[in-house]
Amino acid sequence: MALVRIDGDDLVVVMEGLDRLWAQKSSLTIPLVNVRGATADPGIAADPKGIRAPGTHLPGVITAGTFHLDGERVFWNVKDPSKTVVVELADERYARLVLQVDDPRATVALIESALS
Repeated sequence: MALVRIDGDDLVVVMEGLDRLWAQKSSLTIPLVNVRGATADPGIAADPKGIRAPGTHLPGVITAGTFHLDGERVFWNVKDPSKTVVVELADERYARLVLQVDDPRATVALIESALS
């Protein structure tokens, strides 16, 4: 699971526990000016992931790390698709972050309020 918070002008995502190992990242810091929005999207887990490099993908168990699809880099950290939030980015290493969070609605509200 990922912890998402706003720290000044940055969106900070911290991977918890073994997710650091599976995702091969402990945290991400994204300037808010590069965040385009966020949505709760449990259905994205069924979409193609692309080529994993580096990361972990066990279908139906975990998707974590960097995946390349259609010329874009997407960061995944999801075990439970029902708790998935997608954060759209611009001018960043990743085109989007696909994250499992404790409360998707609260996370989306936090991000959207920081953008307004």
